[in-house]
Amino acid sequence: MLAEHLRELALLNRGLDLSLTDRRGPAGDRSERFHFPCGARDFVALLDGEGVTPVHPDVIGFECEDPRMAGTLEVALRWRDCAGERVRGFANSRATAHGTHLEGLRDGVAAALDAYARTADPVEPAPAPVGPELIGEGLTAVVSVKLDHPEFEGSIRDVLGNHPVRACVAEAVREHLGAWLEEHPERAAAVVARILRGARRS
Repeated sequence: MLAEHLRELALLNRGLDLSLTDRRGPAGDRSERFHFPCGARDFVALLDGEGVTPVHPDVIGFECEDPRMAGTLEVALRWRDCAGERVRGFANSRATAHGTHLEGLRDGVAAALDAYARTADPVEPAPAPVGPELIGEGLTAVVSVKLDHPEFEGSIRDVLGNHPVRACVAEAVREHLGAWLEEHPERAAAVVARILRGARRS
């Protein structure tokens, strides 16, 4: 459990270089180092694991600061050619099951994909607006925000309640994912086709 916690901290804070040494064994010390220079991108790659076929090989990621929410945000995401989703949210390096940062992630991804699907002449046109409920199929994503004054809600304080965060994350995701889609038309078409296949099954 301690190793998993240190690994998560290192993934969410890419400047950290942590090590854990177990000196209890009769065969000598056993050490493990935790250092991930690509931060959330490394986190997404770790969540995907080996043997998973990605729709696009590169992990899309960015980090920025927004004074409207008094903090910074880091997002990384990639789609896989398989069912289900792996979406993780964190606020000040604390795992959060729900909240405005996760809502903003879904809003921004849906807006970027819908805009691209309607303007870039993909493999086939979008039959309906791409909403936040459609973008999760095959998605692996990490959204991490670091706030001066986080507001945690819920019975176990695992819900982020800061209202400005939703719009800030959504706007940043829409901008950066939209730029990636424009710069990589073949990979963008594969992502849109993946989303539309999931929408038709729904």
